[in-house]
Amino acid sequence: MKILVTGGLGFIGSHTVVELQNEGFEVVIIDNLSNSSEDVLDGIVAITGQQPVFEKFDLREKSKVQDFFARHHDIEGVIHFAASKAVGESVEEPLLYYENNLGVLVYMLQELTKKDKGNFIFSSSCTVYGQADKLPITEDAPVKPAESPYGNTKQVGEEIIRDTCNVNPDLSAIALRYFNPVGAHPTVEIGELPIGVPQNLVPFITQTGVGLREQLSVFGDDYPTNDGTCIRDYIHVVDVAKAHVVALQRLLNKKNESNYEVFNLGTGKGSSVLEVIKSFEKVSGEKLNYKIVDRRAGDVIQAYADTQKANNELGWKAHSTLDDSMKSAWDWERKIRN
Repeated sequence: MKILVTGGLGFIGSHTVVELQNEGFEVVIIDNLSNSSEDVLDGIVAITGQQPVFEKFDLREKSKVQDFFARHHDIEGVIHFAASKAVGESVEEPLLYYENNLGVLVYMLQELTKKDKGNFIFSSSCTVYGQADKLPITEDAPVKPAESPYGNTKQVGEEIIRDTCNVNPDLSAIALRYFNPVGAHPTVEIGELPIGVPQNLVPFITQTGVGLREQLSVFGDDYPTNDGTCIRDYIHVVDVAKAHVVALQRLLNKKNESNYEVFNLGTGKGSSVLEVIKSFEKVSGEKLNYKIVDRRAGDVIQAYADTQKANNELGWKAHSTLDDSMKSAWDWERKIRN
């Protein structure tokens, strides 16, 4: 059974390709390599012993999207990761984000609605919740006004999919709202490889630990939390990848009650920035050079998932601990720097 994974050489995409191939799916990857490397293919092959089909092109070119689906008319499902994801950059370049994250989504859905049966999984985000009124955050929590154009593309993206499913009963879609994916594959053949300065906490920690960055800035220690630093739900990337396979099987087996569903992907446990640092220091044996600085505008104080819906309806649960995630991230960092 052939599955298309857009952005399949990226961080979460590559781990999902591995899990799909491990489950016997035939995978086709589209990636423009704007935030990834073709070398990731070697890691996927090293883990699975299989070479996925890879096509390099920019999904913003509508004619190439149309040509791809004309050539691959036997695609049974699409897992759509390809998107720009840096919050700060989205504030500076909003039109780039709306074109790349929403325009491409429209092109994909246009092709899927031409098929007799379309199955689509969307890479969404907990950013749609903003600072939630209640914790842990359930899928029924109100979607707050977005803090950034990036966050808005996830909100609007979900609306586009829902509206399309409403008028296309043969299209089935699931939006997976990730909390904070971290870590690397236990084989250390693939992992997170941000281009330039990392936008996320864990790769900045590991790059500081390995000496690539001089110091980690912790933005504020006066929040109303147990240690004054912000709290997030850090989930191992392999757990996230496995959830995509389970969600895809739900669509293919038509187990979904509605043709559009939303699920949180998290551990259900919040960890503060200082707790993440302590976990890193514990598993690495390294003392991290960090400094408390002023708060950063737009940072949510606390966000962690209620995962009961995914646990009960998908039969999926995160298994790795924060220490597991930090150790795999550290092992990966040391490997790529050596």
